[in-house]
Amino acid sequence: MRPERPSSLRITKEQAKKHRRNRGPARIASNKDALLSTRYLRNEEAKRPIHAIIRAEIPALNLCEFVRLFRHIQLLPVLENGEETTLIGGQAVMEGVMMRSPHSYCVAVRKANGEITSEAQPLSRLSDRYPLFKLPLLRGLGTLGGAMWLGVKALKFSADCALEGFSEADPAGEKKELGPAAMILQIASSLLFMLALYKFVPLYLATLLGHHFPAVGGRVAVNAMDGGIRIAIFLAFMYLLSRMKEMHRLFQYHGAEHKVVFNFESGQQVTVENAQRFVTWHPRCGTSFLVVVLIVAMVGYLFLPIDNFWLKLAARIALLPVIVGISYEIIRFAAKRRKGLMAALTQPGLWLQRVTTQPPSNGQAEVAIHALMRAMELEKAQGGQMVIA
Repeated sequence: MRPERPSSLRITKEQAKKHRRNRGPARIASNKDALLSTRYLRNEEAKRPIHAIIRAEIPALNLCEFVRLFRHIQLLPVLENGEETTLIGGQAVMEGVMMRSPHSYCVAVRKANGEITSEAQPLSRLSDRYPLFKLPLLRGLGTLGGAMWLGVKALKFSADCALEGFSEADPAGEKKELGPAAMILQIASSLLFMLALYKFVPLYLATLLGHHFPAVGGRVAVNAMDGGIRIAIFLAFMYLLSRMKEMHRLFQYHGAEHKVVFNFESGQQVTVENAQRFVTWHPRCGTSFLVVVLIVAMVGYLFLPIDNFWLKLAARIALLPVIVGISYEIIRFAAKRRKGLMAALTQPGLWLQRVTTQPPSNGQAEVAIHALMRAMELEKAQGGQMVIA
């Protein structure tokens, strides 16, 4: 039996009808106000200048943090290790390491309070989705593009962890996170910077020298100087970055990633003690790949039948995908044949890794192992065969 309401809560049918009549206009007015308010906000948003919208999207990114993330994005090709067909590869990020297996990856970061936080997700191969990228030359572009995409994703996670540490120290306690606008701005500015530093500046200086010194003013001589200046700029840039304290820590995590990969590939139990026995330079490192790219570009641009400065610059940018594809095939060939001229081309990259990798601490090696183990766990959960290749 339905319980009887208290007398204080009883209402008559007339009171209920009156209540509904009174409530109707108020609700309609409220809805109209909300709609007008929404339209007003949209109109005001459309009137805002683009710089105001970007600033609202990335309130947590001040100038120092922007420059910090900018430096890390510049080093993405240098820090990348491994390719689609290898079993284990990785990359150093802000205060952490990303490890990847054929079908999964994990980013592990050491937070300011000493805790290790991580993110692991499945990873599909670009060549499986698009078989075109299994062809020679194109597979190099697919591998580099996939590695850069994953590297940016891992770097964003580590940057969010760093911003989270800043927000914890902030009395307001507002959570900070990089929005899409911040990452697009970073990637666009980094791409423009790299084209200016490695394409425009070397060609401009070489052309200037050719005008001032007729003995080296010929087409081949200018192109050769362009390649030499590009390599010198790259080496100087790496050295200057290595002198920065934060970049030194990044290079330590780079070394930790290499040591742990070596430890895994050796078949020994993956521990901090075992990993620390290995060297920090690895033949599949992105540093070696970039050195080969610089050498191939120097040879490839040498005999371009172009004299106009701007056409030369456009040709260098247009031929960059071809240079990347050829360099990847050389690295792939040299990995299978450890002797000969092709293998000798990768040797300078191993020498340069004395700069881009540094001996890690035990704590940094622990972070790399954490990333590797979580990536392996996810790989096994997906049915992957984790055996030594």
